[in-house]
Amino acid sequence: MANSLVSLLESKEGGKCSELATTLKSTLDYDQLTNCMRCGFCLPACPTFRETGIEAESPRGRIALMKAVADGIMDPDYAFETQMNHCLGCRACEPACPADVKYGQLLEQARDSIEQHTTSHRWWVKLARKTAFEGMFPHQKRMRLLGGALQIYQQSGLRKLVRGVGLMKLFPAHMGQMESILPDASYRGVVEQIGSRHPAKGERVGTVGLFRGCIMDVLFTETNKHTVELLNEAGFDVVIPETQNCCGALHAHSGEQAGAKELAKRNIKAFQSAGVDWIASNAGGCGALLVEYDHLLHDDPQWAEGAAWFAKRTLDVSKLLVEHGRLQAAATQAVAASKAAVAPSCGSGGAKPVPGSEAAADGCGGSCGGGGVSFASADKVRITYQDSCHLRNAMRSSEAPRKLMRSVANAEFIELHEADRCCGSAGIYNLTQPDMAGQILAHKMEHVQRTDAHYLLTSNPGCLLQMKLGIEKHGMSGKMEAVHLVDFLHERICK
Repeated sequence: MANSLVSLLESKEGGKCSELATTLKSTLDYDQLTNCMRCGFCLPACPTFRETGIEAESPRGRIALMKAVADGIMDPDYAFETQMNHCLGCRACEPACPADVKYGQLLEQARDSIEQHTTSHRWWVKLARKTAFEGMFPHQKRMRLLGGALQIYQQSGLRKLVRGVGLMKLFPAHMGQMESILPDASYRGVVEQIGSRHPAKGERVGTVGLFRGCIMDVLFTETNKHTVELLNEAGFDVVIPETQNCCGALHAHSGEQAGAKELAKRNIKAFQSAGVDWIASNAGGCGALLVEYDHLLHDDPQWAEGAAWFAKRTLDVSKLLVEHGRLQAAATQAVAASKAAVAPSCGSGGAKPVPGSEAAADGCGGSCGGGGVSFASADKVRITYQDSCHLRNAMRSSEAPRKLMRSVANAEFIELHEADRCCGSAGIYNLTQPDMAGQILAHKMEHVQRTDAHYLLTSNPGCLLQMKLGIEKHGMSGKMEAVHLVDFLHERICK
C-alpha cells in the first residue's frame, strides 16, 4: 500500500482510544470489513483514486482505515475524517467487487459515527447542517416556501440585479456557477398543480405511487408532472401520497442516520396507506436509498417488515415502464428494428414518421397500434446518456433507460464513453469538494464533447445540474442541451 496509507495506519499513540474510535467499533459492520479481499478490482472504478493514484483515496484503502480502527490498530483523527468525506459515495466499486462488499453501507456507518464526534465543523457549518437536515428537508411545506423564495428571486428581477452589481462575486466561484444553471423554482409542487390521483389511459396495468422528492418537487416540478403522464400513458393509475416526505438520502450520505430513519418511517406509512403495487422514483439518488430502506431499518423490529415491503416495490420509472408498462412491446419492437437499421415503427403496425412531416411533428400521427405508448422525434437528433451512479450501482438499472432511448423513432443513441463514471455531483459533493468535483467533471465533458450529441440525457437531478454546468463551463451552450430522460420522452410521446 502507498506510504500515505501506511502512515495513517500507524497513527495510534500510546494505546489511546477516542470516543469516535469506540463509536466506530460498535457501528461498523465487521463482517463487511473482513469481506474485502484487497484484490484491487475497485481501484480503476473509483473516481478519487483515478484522479490522485493514492491508495487511501480508494475503496480498498478506506476500508483498510475503517478496519484498522475497528481492530484497535489506529485512532481516527482529522486525516481519517477527511478521507471518509473525500469519497463521492458513487458506489462504482460495488459492481466491480467480486466479494460483494457493501461499501456504501460501510461509508454511511463511518460518516454517521464521525458526525457524532467531529470538532472540525465551524459554527456556520453546524448551523447550515442543522437548518438543512432538521429545519428544511423533512418538511415539505418549508421546502415549498424555499421554492417560492427562489421563484421570487428568479422572476422579480432580483437575480438580474444581483448579477449586475456583482454580488455573486462575494461567494466562492463554484457557488456562482451553480446559481447560474439552477432551473426555475416553484412554490407549488406536483400535487398542488395537478392533484394526487390520476387514472390510467387504456387498459389498466396496476397502481403506482409516485415518490415526488423534495428537491425534485421544488426545482423539477415539470419532470414530476411528466412522470405522472408517462405512467398514465403506459397503463398505470398514479397516486401521489400527500404525507410523503424527503427520502433521507442526503441525511444518510452526510452522517445523519437517525434523521434518515425517521424520514423512512414516514414514507413507509404514507405509501402503505395508499395501497400501491409499485413505487416509482425518477431521481437515482433518492431511489438508491428507497430500495435500501430494508437495510436502513433492519435493526428496528417494528419497522423491518414495512421497510422490506417498501424496498421491494421501489423501481426507477424507466425500469417500471420497460418491465411492466404497456409500452414494453413497442419498445422491444423498436429496439429490434433499430438493430436492423430500419426506422422504428410506432407501436404494433403503426405508421413510420417521415422526418419534417406533420406526422413526425405530432409524434407518429394518429393512434399508435398495439395499445401501448411509444415515442418519436420530429427531427433527427443524436442523444447520449450519463448514468446516475446510484441508479446504476445501487438500483442496478442501466439497461432500461437505454432501451427507452433506443425506442425513440428518428433519434440516434450514441453510447457515452465511461458513462458509468461519476460526473462529480454526488449529492452535495460538488459544493463541499468543488476542486475534486471540477476535475472529474472536466474529464467527463471531454467524453461528452466527442459524442457530438444534441441532447445529453440523465436520470437524476444532481447529475442533470452537473451536466448543465459542464455544458456551460466547456463552451457547448447552444450546441447541446442537458435534459432529464423523462422530459425528453414526454415531449416525444407518440399520440
